[in-house]
Amino acid sequence: MLTEKKKQYDEAVIYIIDSSAILSGKPLPLDQQQCWTAEEISNEFSVGGSSYRMFQYLREKGLSLHHPTEESKKMIHDTIKRMGEGFRLSSADQAILALAVDVRNVEKKKAIILTDDYSIQNIASVLNIAFQPILQTGITKTFKWIRRCRGCGRILSNDESDCKICGSPARFVVDKQVTQKHKK
Repeated sequence: MLTEKKKQYDEAVIYIIDSSAILSGKPLPLDQQQCWTAEEISNEFSVGGSSYRMFQYLREKGLSLHHPTEESKKMIHDTIKRMGEGFRLSSADQAILALAVDVRNVEKKKAIILTDDYSIQNIASVLNIAFQPILQTGITKTFKWIRRCRGCGRILSNDESDCKICGSPARFVVDKQVTQKHKK
């Protein structure tokens, strides 16, 4: 009976594979679980390189390519903007996150993102999407990034790259007022 429940739960899980999981060289659960990745991931590998060959091998073994919905991409874009992660996440990273949202909202299954990327983990944590690190330890806190002037220390808007007061360039810093412990 317990194994039946576990089997039912496992069938309701789809692993979303990030490029860091592919590059890790660690075994992926392709033969036991559904494993998806975003079509944009293929742009992160040079054709003919060893990482590209690994990606192609995983596709042959069952890793399926998917394209996220526009609604999920918009939700991810808005969350990334709110959390100040736009400068850290590639379009492929954003597609991975959007695909996890689609698995949850459209497929009605649990998504688990396999990634060592802390920014992906940060946004996944904000959206209550499960993730598993591959080689690294996972995040312990959820961060919001803000722009601060290097010169006068003024907090700048997301659009400002230079301070209007002193003219110094902006840098990204963690907003300590929003930092929260990550829920596992």
